[in-house]
Amino acid sequence: MSGFTHFDEQGRAAMVDVSAKAETERVAIARGRVVMAPETLARIQEGQIGKGDVLGVARLAGIMAAKRTSDLIPLCHPLMLSKVAVDLTPAPPDAVEIEALVKLTGRTGVEMEALTAVTVAALTVYDMCKAIDRGMRIEAVRLSHKSGGKSGTYEAE
Repeated sequence: MSGFTHFDEQGRAAMVDVSAKAETERVAIARGRVVMAPETLARIQEGQIGKGDVLGVARLAGIMAAKRTSDLIPLCHPLMLSKVAVDLTPAPPDAVEIEALVKLTGRTGVEMEALTAVTVAALTVYDMCKAIDRGMRIEAVRLSHKSGGKSGTYEAE
C-alpha cells in the first residue's frame, strides 16, 4: 500500500503517527458553491427565507464543522485550530460561493477541516432553502490552497 499513509503494514486503516513531525504553521483554503434558482438567491439576499439568516447560519455551521472534523472523519487527528474563517458570497444570478480558511501551528495539515467547513456550510444553505428549491446543487468543493509541513505549498489551478 505504498503511497497511502492511512494504512499499516497489513493494509488495515490506521491513524498516521505525526509525533516525529515538526510543528509548522499550516494553512488550508477550500472552496465550493451552491447553485440554485435565481429566485432562491434573491430571497436569500432579501432575507426572505423563513428559517432566518441563511448566510450567517451557514457561516457558523461551517466554523463549527471545522472544529468537529475528527468526530466525522475516522482517521483525522483532533486539532487545536487557531483560526477558522468561512465566507459565503452571493454570486448572481444563481449561486452562493463558499470559502473556508483554516489555520494552526502543528504537526498535521488542516485540509480536511477546510473541506468539511465548506461542505457543511453548503449543506446548511441547502437545508435552510430546500422548502422553496429542492433542485439546488452543491458543486466544486475542492482544496484551493495548502501551505506548511514537509510537502510545502499547493495551489489549485
